[in-house]
Amino acid sequence: MAFKPANHIQDLQYFGEFGGVNPSISDSSTYTFLSAKTMFDTFEGNADGCYLYSRHSSPSNLYLGEALAAMEGTETATVTASGMGAITPVILQLCGAGDHVVSSRTIYGGTYAFLKNFTPRLGIETTFIDITKLDIVEAAITPNTKVLYCESVSNPLLEVADIKGLSNLAKKYNLKLVVDNTFSPLSISPITLGADIVVHSLTKFINGSSDTVGGVVCGTQELIDNLRNVNSGAAMLLGATMDSLRSASVLKNLRTLHIRMMQHSQNASYLAEKFENDGLKTVYPGLASHPSHGLFKSMMNDKYGFGGMMTIDVGTIDNANALMEMMQEHNLGYLAVSLGFYKTLFSAPGSSTSSEIPEDEQKEMGLSDGLIRFSIGLDADIERTYKMMKDCMVQLGIL
Repeated sequence: MAFKPANHIQDLQYFGEFGGVNPSISDSSTYTFLSAKTMFDTFEGNADGCYLYSRHSSPSNLYLGEALAAMEGTETATVTASGMGAITPVILQLCGAGDHVVSSRTIYGGTYAFLKNFTPRLGIETTFIDITKLDIVEAAITPNTKVLYCESVSNPLLEVADIKGLSNLAKKYNLKLVVDNTFSPLSISPITLGADIVVHSLTKFINGSSDTVGGVVCGTQELIDNLRNVNSGAAMLLGATMDSLRSASVLKNLRTLHIRMMQHSQNASYLAEKFENDGLKTVYPGLASHPSHGLFKSMMNDKYGFGGMMTIDVGTIDNANALMEMMQEHNLGYLAVSLGFYKTLFSAPGSSTSSEIPEDEQKEMGLSDGLIRFSIGLDADIERTYKMMKDCMVQLGIL
């Protein structure tokens, strides 16, 4: 039977302590004990079901973690205060001084900056490669490599990782394959394709309302226990704890993720086809012209489509800025970073979300000044949206 991630979320049953259809929110930073011995046992990790302090865990955070683990098909998960609060502890838990990471060159700017600029201070080096070429990936692996890192669909160039192929390499060289699945929740299930660990920025599609920052690490019970260890756990000791009220909010929004992803994908697919037919340089995994269209199709959970992210290249940064400003003026979306909102969001990643990447490296990877990244919204009338966007382009002489 095929893995159906939305069913796994839907099949979870949580009741509030007073019988509410939503689990009660644990609005406490610390928890009391009926005996000193139970407190000691909890510190030692020997008292299941007991809570000590909300940096360690809380009922609300565990509810959300369980739901996200069910979605990704992992044994368990731990939620964090941000996407970077999920990514950084995973790298630091798996790597120490003298270790090496092989990473996709096109990743979120914050992750790139962490691997390029911060981890070398701790003696951890990273080689950035074209993740779509498995021979280049393999050539970058050294005896000190511990982690192979990629995004299912990369930010912002929408390169698609061959997760099965990367998993085979990870197993061959005894590495951990860590996959950021932020751009493709439900559409792609990395664990079923051989990934070891899946991370998300919950801030984006999963929450969907641009009102919460959060992250999650989905993996084995052993990994999550290690991350939470009071003596040596990177997630525990770095302290990027998600607030219980925010966990409860994300859990409620998670229940509609399947409906939202289908609409995001449907709208993005419509616009991508129209823009490409108009002669614009358009990148979207659902287009036959995308170099990894067939690969994405072979990995995807069909009903959720190819995702809500697309790019167009309008030639220059001046064109990009003028078009984004005009589209915002006509209420076609917002000139803003992030993604997964009900409104379309657009930005020029070279000067925003990927600005941490030096200009020469941006050029080398194909990130041009005129590239606009779109997170397509939930518009009910996407045909009208297209006509209005095209009219903006015509007025500016882009079309």
